[in-house]
This record gives sequence, C-alpha cells and structure tokens, in this order.
Amino acid sequence: MTNQPMNGQNRPSNLLERIRMVDFALVETILYLDAYPDNRQALAFYRELVNESNRLTEQYEKNFGPLTATANRSTTSWDWVKTPWPWELAANS
Repeated sequence: MTNQPMNGQNRPSNLLERIRMVDFALVETILYLDAYPDNRQALAFYRELVNESNRLTEQYEKNFGPLTATANRSTTSWDWVKTPWPWELAANS
C-alpha cells in the first residue's frame, strides 16, 4: 500500500463510489445478456465494464488495502485488519 496525497478522485470514498457505479452497470448488463445472449454490443459493453471494475478495484486495493478479506495479497501479514474497512465511511472520507 502506498500513502499518496488524496486528491478528490483518489479518495477512498470516491473510488468506492466509482466501483459501485460500475458494478451496478455490470449487474444490469448481465441481466440484459441473460435475455439477449447473442447481442454483441452488450457483450462488448460487459467486457468493458469488467475491465473497468477490475482496474478500479486494483487501484483501490493498491492504495488503501483489500476491499474484501479474500483480496489480502500479503504472504506475511493479514492486511485486511490493518486498514479501515470499506464500509467505515468516516475513515474512508
């Protein structure tokens, strides 16, 4: 984890909001694809959303720690308990 100065876009709360927005669009796109599985445009949009969700999640975890307990990457430390949890709003502002 790096301790970078937090500008507006790189604050934990802002990144979490962006992740939630992309993941919401991802769920909606999945539901659409359930009904229209051969829609190539929707499938391409799904891929874009998956990539963006992964990119934002990686950015968050690199700077602020794991988003979930299963995202703990350290082999020497249980980092999940060392940083504020994503739902701790005051600590992530």
